[in-house]
Amino acid sequence: MSSSESQGAAQAITWLSTADAASYLGITPRTLYRFIDEGKINAYRFGRVIRLKQVDVDAFIESCRIEPGTLEHLYPEAVGDTSASE
Repeated sequence: MSSSESQGAAQAITWLSTADAASYLGITPRTLYRFIDEGKINAYRFGRVIRLKQVDVDAFIESCRIEPGTLEHLYPEAVGDTSASE
């Protein structure tokens, strides 16, 4: 076995239940199922059980990162702000 094969074998997959993944993400299981159904996060069915890989959940978190300057629509200009008109 080569060193790269032994390293891959040493890195076992960490599986999360849907309840654990939802709790980890801070969302309800219903929201998690919607994300799975919409293809936003990968999940796997083993018989009647659905599991998620920890690395896929972490990748999903990173994909949801908010870029600076993209939330301006959430805080409109204050009424009476004279600095914008000058």
